Amino acid sequence: MGAEDVPNESLWGKSRGLDPQLPPYPLVRHLLDAAAMALHLWDEYLSANQRCSIAAGLGVGDDEAAARAAVGLCAGLHDVGKLSGFQFCSRHGRAHLDPVFRADAGTMTADRMGHDVAGLKAAEAALAALGFDTEDEYGAAARIAEIIGGHHGRFHRPDDTGGDDPFLGTGVWERQRVAHVRAVHCLLGAPAEPESFDAPAAVLVTGVVILADWLVSQADYLRRRQQSLEASLEAHFVRSCADAAGLLAEAGLTPVELSRRGFSEAYGIAGEPNPLQRSVMEELPGAVGGGGRGGILLVTAAPGDGKSEAALEAERVVSAAFGTRGLAFLLPTMATSDQMYGRVAGALRRQAGDGAGLTLVHSMAWLNDAYSDDDLAAGTPVVTCDGDERAVGRERAEADMRPRQWLRGAKRPLLAQFTVGTVDQALMAVLPVRHNALRLLALSNKTFIVDEAHAYDPYMQVLLARLLNWLGAYGVPVVLLSATLPASVSDRLIKEYLRGAGHRTDRLAQLSFPAPYPGWLYVDAAAAPGSKGPRATAISEEAKQAQAVERSMALRVQVEPVTHGPTQPAARRRLAVIERLLAPVVEGQGGVALVVCNTVADAQETYQALRARVDDRSHRDGGDVQLLHARFPGEVRERRTASVTGGLGRTGPRPVRRIVVATQVVEQSLDLDADLVISDLAPLALLLQRAGRCWRHENWWARRTRADGPSRPAWAGEPVLVVLDPLAGGGSVPRHWGEVYTEHLLAATSAAVAALDGRTVAVPGEVQALVESVHGAAAEPVDWEALDARGRTAWSAHRGKELAERGQAGLVAIPRAQQVGGLHALHSLPGEEDEWETATRLGAESARLLCVYLHPDGRTTLDLDGQEPLPAAGPGDAVTAAAVRAVMRRTVPVRGTWFSGEDRERLAPPAAWGQHPLLSEVLVLCQPVVAGVPQPVAVSGKRLHLDEDLGLVRQ
Repeated sequence: MGAEDVPNESLWGKSRGLDPQLPPYPLVRHLLDAAAMALHLWDEYLSANQRCSIAAGLGVGDDEAAARAAVGLCAGLHDVGKLSGFQFCSRHGRAHLDPVFRADAGTMTADRMGHDVAGLKAAEAALAALGFDTEDEYGAAARIAEIIGGHHGRFHRPDDTGGDDPFLGTGVWERQRVAHVRAVHCLLGAPAEPESFDAPAAVLVTGVVILADWLVSQADYLRRRQQSLEASLEAHFVRSCADAAGLLAEAGLTPVELSRRGFSEAYGIAGEPNPLQRSVMEELPGAVGGGGRGGILLVTAAPGDGKSEAALEAERVVSAAFGTRGLAFLLPTMATSDQMYGRVAGALRRQAGDGAGLTLVHSMAWLNDAYSDDDLAAGTPVVTCDGDERAVGRERAEADMRPRQWLRGAKRPLLAQFTVGTVDQALMAVLPVRHNALRLLALSNKTFIVDEAHAYDPYMQVLLARLLNWLGAYGVPVVLLSATLPASVSDRLIKEYLRGAGHRTDRLAQLSFPAPYPGWLYVDAAAAPGSKGPRATAISEEAKQAQAVERSMALRVQVEPVTHGPTQPAARRRLAVIERLLAPVVEGQGGVALVVCNTVADAQETYQALRARVDDRSHRDGGDVQLLHARFPGEVRERRTASVTGGLGRTGPRPVRRIVVATQVVEQSLDLDADLVISDLAPLALLLQRAGRCWRHENWWARRTRADGPSRPAWAGEPVLVVLDPLAGGGSVPRHWGEVYTEHLLAATSAAVAALDGRTVAVPGEVQALVESVHGAAAEPVDWEALDARGRTAWSAHRGKELAERGQAGLVAIPRAQQVGGLHALHSLPGEEDEWETATRLGAESARLLCVYLHPDGRTTLDLDGQEPLPAAGPGDAVTAAAVRAVMRRTVPVRGTWFSGEDRERLAPPAAWGQHPLLSEVLVLCQPVVAGVPQPVAVSGKRLHLDEDLGLVRQ
């Protein structure tokens, strides 16, 4: 074997950020580092279901050793495309090349391409030298080439990369590619070519390759290795294998085994589990099969029935059965995610999970009070050559549940063993965005829990179904939680999961999976014995009835016709009706009432009227009337949410008198108990969610100790939901509600609650039937002949909107797992395909508005008192992490449609913020301060100002 047939170590893999006094880091050694890390990831990070999925996709059956070696080979070849004109992109690297390579600089650099694409083009020829079959379009060699091409997060279409290209070089370059490939192959024990390589397995392997590459590309690690290279590649590989465990642990990715505790100890809840929770603990283990193909659990129960703890108990059961290593708990909003994060952190802490990686995963997670400024410093950057993956310090849990610094980097938090966040972060795994393969890797080694599964529109439901399809293909156990999920929706989600697990669509079409209410339904992905379909098991009738009795409540529904216009009869005006209903609270009898409004403007107006009537102190000053909505600065909203949940929670202390005025933010996952709930008309499922805050803890208090404070007032003899219905008596939807809810759903709900007016609804007994009557299959098709012209128009608009949303989601989502041929199908959009180029929610274009104060002396400050100057940076300096936090915690999320292009230019942030990924997108509203009072600012025909008590006001 000649010198040209062994890897030449002047061919470099890493240069930027390393010691400039030493030669760059040799490519072959970086390839071996990545291979060693991939082997360790297989052993320690991947879950049993992931290893099984990859082995099956490679056609090696139970031979996981062969699958492990194949994964190591893919990682070990990921940068083979750097054996190309890439070698001349660094002056330092070029200077250390052997002369035989420098001679080709002119011909190989005429046209540039990314080394990922170069690897895609060159890999098959190099693998052919090892005897791999390169004729099969989706054979092992072609798949490995696709993985190499996708290791920067985006898969490329092979036929778009052309044939021979001067950038790849010939002769000595071709021989070096073969030499590098052969060296890696030999040190891995010369693994045999896999018999097959299906697309879902290749996506997972790509995720492993990306993660392995990132872990061994950290600057500190590379500098250490650069300074003391082993004498041989064999010795280098041995050290790389030894180093892998430390790198994984430092990144916070080494799985931790929890010391499982009893129910009360694990969740910090006094008393025994309720019948639903006990059933999950005792009956679910017998339902979970041993086929290793995963399963999906649907838990249905009224708000306040402890579904979250039931899900965490289910995670114990299914993780033991399928070998998952942690959980992903996903919720509809950032506020609900923040609250659940604290609960999961507590459960982990009580079960000796201090060393477990736990991350809060949403766009503003790092602004949560659980994080400190000290932890916003960036972690060690990953050294790359095509755009650095630099860590942006954002993630931190409370002191004893703190994730390693590495996990704070962009796109990394989902990789932690335990994650809590918004469902949007998961849905990006099935959108054609960069690094979606990494997201699928991160999600598929955990038990996947989705709370409030009813809370998503048709667009998001399609994306969720597509994600469940992929998780079904990987045998991931899934838990869906809901209080008001229509059977047609749950059936669709379950079938998508089963389709991903390999069940035929035509056979699934003949099945249905009705879920008991309250209770649970578990569908195992493995076929039932003697059947071609999956095995479904439900909660026992005894446990279901016990749960229904324990949580039973007779909810009286009261409908109040209201008008919103000032010219209408005074007695029916909305505010007058609310004041009449709250008279017992206002006039000295006390009690706790919740008023839920459909718009922020209505909430602000209602709060002002009630505050003037009840208590002139503000929410901030401890008044008896509180206001909560989404248009407060983040730090204010966080404090107000804590104040509201503290006063209306299970453990008190309960106030003598309290009226909470809120928007939809209280519908989901906020633990509130009110003596009376008053709500604007909303779709029936949401009304039931709001009603779930009425006497929420009554049964719990009846069996245990009541919260500190007064008991129910005398006027509150039963739980009551009052619906303020503007459609009653022939009214119409208020114009200022806009498209918050479709007119058809509101009209159908108005008719349904009219039939309930004055009677009681049995909770939970009648809940599911009510949901189905408006939202389920029973509500479709409508009786067209019975509708008037307005009703027909409303139904057509509603149905058209739903079909359009589902169609749009179907167009943008990646294909189902079984329908992927070439991996380029996962990246079908033009551009860079990063997260901001597509949406997990329709109509969700938003902006972050920072309201600052312009003082008479020309100073601009973050606070009205003028003590906190607007952060800036000097020439060439970056804005400090603490300053970024100070700004972002004061921003308010608003609709992007509020601002024209001219507005955006006028409200552009300071130039010094332009290079920061968060600050550069902030819109800055400068409010002139006159006599100590901030003045409104005109924006697109409206006037905006931030009121300390009302939040952002738009008039």
